[in-house]
Amino acid sequence: MYARRHDGRTDEGLEGDEREELLALPVSVDLDTGNRALGLGRSKGYELAKRGEYPCKVLRLGNAYRVVTADLLDLLGLAA
Repeated sequence: MYARRHDGRTDEGLEGDEREELLALPVSVDLDTGNRALGLGRSKGYELAKRGEYPCKVLRLGNAYRVVTADLLDLLGLAA
């Protein structure tokens, strides 16, 4: 089963290198990395995070947003 991405594509279209890059991510990633993985533009990603509507768990650390990698991978259907 494949997770549907924000842009309507599924992770079925991920090439091997993209998949391996995602699986090698640290425990949390910056919001821009999460946005790229989900096919979100920068402005839309920050808007969703600010409203608490980002599609996976986001932590606010001072002025920075961090996306929890486990939630991101689960959303993309790549959880271990």
